[in-house]
Amino acid sequence: MSLTPMMQQYQEARQRHPGMLLLFRMGDFYELFHDDAEVASRVLGLTLTSRDKTIPMAGFPHHALDGHLRQLLRAGHRVAICDQVEDPALAKGLVKREVTRVVTPGTLTEDDLLDPRQPNHLLAVSPGQGRGAEGQFGLAWVDLSTGQFLAADIAADQLRDELGRLAPSECLCPENTTETLLQSLQVQHPGMVLCRRPDWTFEPATARAALLKHFNVRTLAGFGFADEQPCLIAAGALLLYLQETLKASLAHVQGVRAYRHSHFLLIDEVTRRSLELTRTLRDGERDGSLLAFLDRTVTSMGARLLQEWLVSPLGERAPLEARLDAVAELKEDHNLRQELRAGLSDAGDLQRLTARVSTGRASPRDLSAVARTLRLLPRLKAKITARRAALLRDLETRLELCVELREALDTALVDDPPLTAREGGIIRRGYDAGLDELHAIARGGKEWIANFQAQEIARTGINSLKIGFNQVFGYYIEITHTHASKIPADYQRKQTLKNAERYITPELKEYEEKVLSAQEKIHQREYELFGLLRDRVAELTGCLQQTAAVLATLDVLAALADLAANRQYCRPELCDEQVLEIAAARHPVLEQSLPAGTFVPNDVALGPEAGMLLLITGPNMAGKSVYIRQVALLTLMAQMGSFVPAGKARIGLVDRIFTRVGASDELNRAQSTFMVEMTEAANILNNASPRSLVILDEIGRGTSTYDGVSLAWAITEYLHDEIGCRALFATHYHELAELAAKLPALRNYNVLVQEYQDDIIFLHKIAPGSADKSYGIHVARLAGVPAAVLDRAREVLTELESRPLDNGERPLRRRRRDLTPHLSLFANFETAERENTEP
Repeated sequence: MSLTPMMQQYQEARQRHPGMLLLFRMGDFYELFHDDAEVASRVLGLTLTSRDKTIPMAGFPHHALDGHLRQLLRAGHRVAICDQVEDPALAKGLVKREVTRVVTPGTLTEDDLLDPRQPNHLLAVSPGQGRGAEGQFGLAWVDLSTGQFLAADIAADQLRDELGRLAPSECLCPENTTETLLQSLQVQHPGMVLCRRPDWTFEPATARAALLKHFNVRTLAGFGFADEQPCLIAAGALLLYLQETLKASLAHVQGVRAYRHSHFLLIDEVTRRSLELTRTLRDGERDGSLLAFLDRTVTSMGARLLQEWLVSPLGERAPLEARLDAVAELKEDHNLRQELRAGLSDAGDLQRLTARVSTGRASPRDLSAVARTLRLLPRLKAKITARRAALLRDLETRLELCVELREALDTALVDDPPLTAREGGIIRRGYDAGLDELHAIARGGKEWIANFQAQEIARTGINSLKIGFNQVFGYYIEITHTHASKIPADYQRKQTLKNAERYITPELKEYEEKVLSAQEKIHQREYELFGLLRDRVAELTGCLQQTAAVLATLDVLAALADLAANRQYCRPELCDEQVLEIAAARHPVLEQSLPAGTFVPNDVALGPEAGMLLLITGPNMAGKSVYIRQVALLTLMAQMGSFVPAGKARIGLVDRIFTRVGASDELNRAQSTFMVEMTEAANILNNASPRSLVILDEIGRGTSTYDGVSLAWAITEYLHDEIGCRALFATHYHELAELAAKLPALRNYNVLVQEYQDDIIFLHKIAPGSADKSYGIHVARLAGVPAAVLDRAREVLTELESRPLDNGERPLRRRRRDLTPHLSLFANFETAERENTEP
């Protein structure tokens, strides 16, 4: 069947943007056809109709675009918007249409489509040398809404962790990417849109040429890269994608930075998730996470930077001490802190405002927000002048006031500009003489109207004659019916009222056309002036980005200081020794969640003298998990530059934090609970160094008792003998307490419990020594298990504990403890399994 000219136009646009939903502008509606229409009807709840009874069709009014875009993006779709690019009234034949914008999850700049507190990363992955497990990948990522662009080379086994840290909304990879890698990316990050790009965009020469041209350089060495790094291939491919989809300037992407993993404390995805740093395990929401409880920032820029500091803590003392010095000074000076926070709370999101200006998408209100933010700078700069902390002094030096730009915006813009530039009402009176003249004409020229009215009264002799105007009929001469006999012949009737008639004359009609023409010219001139202002702001993109970074940093420092002051946090003493000494440590999340004064603090002592590995036993619900988690969280907080909830803290810097906390089936990866548990344990044992901190909450619980004890035993020995790192191991295997006799750096600790009659009281205090009971049946009672089940469980427990071995020497309870440290792991495994199965 032959297509109509309009459908041919649609198909051409559709073919140029494969893999995207095409929104096709038809008059006041955006329409979708074929499969796109069926997708849109399902995602947006639109009524599915048909064109010519054969082509599925769905649409919505053009003013509903932003809301529907948000839904489509959240559903993981990419969208091409095909607009009418000429006035239908002036078009000769078919209205010309072009794709004016491509919207994907990773290329957003609009505030109403983004979470202001979250970065929005677009990631590119380029397989480097060797594509197996030992291979290397080049990564590049950009937050287009701020212009931050980074790249790094990573080992293949780090890919999952990096994607977890960056949480990209969209990922680019070559078309020839293996299905195994694609499936891995999609399974591990189901919320991420995966976009396969032509292989030529990942060709080294093509990618490198794109970078050199964009940054107008001959080498990328100045950005800290060697020319052959795989990450530069990813960076170039990413840049080509932005140029293709954005259809706007990328001037705010002014450089690409090398991300050096050696500068940071590394946190793998398992640890990040299990410690609930940015999302809770229960529902995946920000609320309830450590980030939510730490966040006292007053700007969106600060909230995003705080998250960056949290997921990428520092690994070097000098920059950490600089942050802590600044937080300390702001904590001590209450007035300074409050005045800074009050000033910053009035600032706009200068990073995203600058990005929208640079890409040509800024509105009049965006420029007004830039001006408002610039007006705050002199006062903020004065507040941080001549401070003790070197970081505050450095921020003051880098804070550019942009005085000329601020004055230009203040002079040009009205106090409350409209949302869109086409509405007019943007430019302040007195800024442009030609515009003021047009306004005088458009207002009706009171003097001309008064003179014309006097002239017509004299000519007609009708003293009650008056000149008026309304939006429907324009200008008119109104005369009551009593003077109908005096109407001049050149008066043309325009409107009849109950007691009067309204007329127009050639002279008044000519003036009306002049006024209406002036209104069109006003809109045109205001749009031209607005464009010039936007260009002027865009010229200072680099300066504004630097200023935005300063404001964000000030916001985070002041927020951390406010948190420390209000929650009585202490400054951690950082050192390079393998120690972890914290007095009266508190969990930063639970302390704020529980009623005031109810959280029980505990001390922590790890080091060559105090012991490098703490084995913590005790019943469920007593506080083992809280204790070991809070040690990890306080270490992490110290290395992001925050004070910590404790009475005193001395923390030796760690290079990595590992956790093995609980486990669950991962059916989508065909992995059982025990397999997940062992995979996480293997990651720790293979990658931990003496400078690492390891947190273990149960090992071996996913298999039989003897298997589990044997594995936990051997893992504990390996951590102690081979790795020698600081570690806390919470376990129900009381048998492991016997290791203290063999391992000199291991210390036994337990959670204190008070037994009262047939009940137990959890004291939540950690003390030296090991527990010899698990109180599992007591906990089951607290959970609401029926009394009949509890009674039977007690009977079985009594029987098992008193049952003799085959030779009648010892009850079962003592036999389980008789796993001497001299036996090998596999000897224990085989012997235990044989004893457990023989009659």
